[in-house]
Parts: sequence; C-alpha cells; structure tokens
Amino acid sequence: MQKPSLTIVRRLKAPPQKVYAAWTRPELMARWWGPDAGPVLSAEADPRVGGRFRVVFQTLDGETHDCRGEYQEVEPDRKLVFTWEWVTLPERRSLVSVTFRPIDDGTEMNFTHSQFFDEAARDGHDAGWKGAFEKLDALIAELGNTEL
Repeated sequence: MQKPSLTIVRRLKAPPQKVYAAWTRPELMARWWGPDAGPVLSAEADPRVGGRFRVVFQTLDGETHDCRGEYQEVEPDRKLVFTWEWVTLPERRSLVSVTFRPIDDGTEMNFTHSQFFDEAARDGHDAGWKGAFEKLDALIAELGNTEL
C-alpha cells in the first residue's frame, strides 16, 4: 500500500539561488519556517549529503514544534531531498523533495512531501506547509534585489 503524499507547486519572483538560500541558510529559514506568525526559536542547516537540519518553532497557540532531518540529495540552486521527522514522533519519518526551476520571472518551486504515516498527518502538513510558503513568498518579496 502506498503511503500518502502531497505536492505543492509555487512560483516565486526570485532566482533559484535566492529560493534555495531560503531553504538552506539558517538565518533565512528562521524567517519563514512554521505554519503561522509564531516565532522560529532556532534553525540549523548543514546542506550536504549526510548533513542535518533542525528547526524549532512555536505556533501562535504557544505550542513548540521541533523538526529535523538528514539531507539525502543536495544540488545547489536546483534540488534538495531530505528526511523529515518530529522529535516527538521519530518513528513517523517522511521524505521531502524540493526542486527549483528557473522561469522567466523567477523560480518554479516543486515541493513533494511523501511517505506520511496516514492521511491525517498528510492533511496537517499540507496546511502547515501552505502557511509556511505564504511566509516564504513574503520573505522573497522583502529580499527583492538584495545580495545574499
């Protein structure tokens, strides 16, 4: 039986290297990670095969969430594949793949989160990622033409 997955495609008005940086530079990850306006408490990333990431964030309801994973594939400015797990549920490991394709006005980001434990987990992550990607859009707009 195939496990549930979700795919989200977004168009961002920035070149792939800027979108990739938002996924791999802790100081930028800290500005968009999480489903709502709650703060990111810490962000770490070592974007290389076998490297790890960890993000701890708080949602507006006061709940703290701690996620982590290991990079499986890293192609700078093109692709990231990493495992995903919540520290409180390590047995529910899933997989995230993100590709960054240049388009005329920026980047097409193709995001797939797969191997969910069940449909409820997928649906919760779908809402969470969509909220985070709204913040990613805002960060990209704020960065504008700045050098990274």
